[in-house]
Amino acid sequence: MSDETAPPRAPRVRRTAADRLRAALADLHAHHGQVLTHTEKAWASITFAGTRHSLAILFAGDEAVAAGEEFVAALPDHEFAIPGQLVADAGVVEVEHRLIPEPRLVVRCELLLLEES
Repeated sequence: MSDETAPPRAPRVRRTAADRLRAALADLHAHHGQVLTHTEKAWASITFAGTRHSLAILFAGDEAVAAGEEFVAALPDHEFAIPGQLVADAGVVEVEHRLIPEPRLVVRCELLLLEES
């Protein structure tokens, strides 16, 4: 096929730091959770700039809740590999656990990402 008859290529979508963070968190919880909310706020100090991310992640069903509990235990000490970003702080701020009508866990977490220079 020549260049003249080749179908046009879709433009490459650039993934943001927030996209990469959600993907890294999904890998950490083995893709058992669903992001309910994700907010991002600019953050800066005298020497660093970055963003503070707040997420609520739902784990529904027995298997997902077990993965969510492992996620809660692993998040604070996890070493993230997000290109161009350093995860300076990661923590769970709230956990809501319900058993009825089905097992359900909602985890609220906050992460501080700093731009690597």
